[in-house]
Amino acid sequence: MIRTLHKMGLRSNHMYSAALGSIGMSIASWVVSNKYEAAGIERADRWALFVGEWAPTFFAMGVALRMEEMAQEKGQETPEWQEQSSDIRRPTRAGV
Repeated sequence: MIRTLHKMGLRSNHMYSAALGSIGMSIASWVVSNKYEAAGIERADRWALFVGEWAPTFFAMGVALRMEEMAQEKGQETPEWQEQSSDIRRPTRAGV
């Protein structure tokens, strides 16, 4: 999925910007909801939390896209997850 997004032109900076925008929108939605709705602070809190929960996902996707970018900078093809799991080497215990 990340490789496909990268091929479509999506970059890590786009995702980092979306995450920061989500944080800003969370604050703005709380202020607007608290000021202009008669539902009270509970509803404002729910709106802010709903929008604010997007930020970690955008940050995680930004990190994954950055890893894809770094792999392409090195001229390497990013291996599939199944191939990576077979390449994992477990550390040996000393004296065993």
